[in-house]
Amino acid sequence: MNKDKFNLIWSKLVNRETITYIIAGVLTTIVNFISYYVFCNLLGIENLFANVIAWIIAVIFAYVINYVWVFRSKKGEKKQELEKVSKFFGARLFSLGVEELGLYVFVNILNWNNLIVKASLAVIVIILNYFFSKVFIFNEKKLA
Repeated sequence: MNKDKFNLIWSKLVNRETITYIIAGVLTTIVNFISYYVFCNLLGIENLFANVIAWIIAVIFAYVINYVWVFRSKKGEKKQELEKVSKFFGARLFSLGVEELGLYVFVNILNWNNLIVKASLAVIVIILNYFFSKVFIFNEKKLA
């Protein structure tokens, strides 16, 4: 691989947006994980229901941080904003389904440690959410 090609690939992978997305993803994951821990492990709420509550809290946090800081989304008309919110929550519902399935299989059926499973699933969820956010939700070119 020549130097120009490497620099082009590097600039696509390592830039302000991807770095801020990683930071935002880590913060969102922390919000999700702490919420889940409190509801499931401290308050004794059932595993999958605790995950849904934690998901709601984390998704609201994630939307704000992604909208304002990561993708620097421009405020559009009400219709455009409603479309962004709908797409964001819809995409997150998909990743919630992936996470719920993983928790059900590995925690409820196989009796693995819920915190280890949740942390492992977070990696998959972050990747899915970045793809959906970048391509379908905060893509200003498609919204204009």
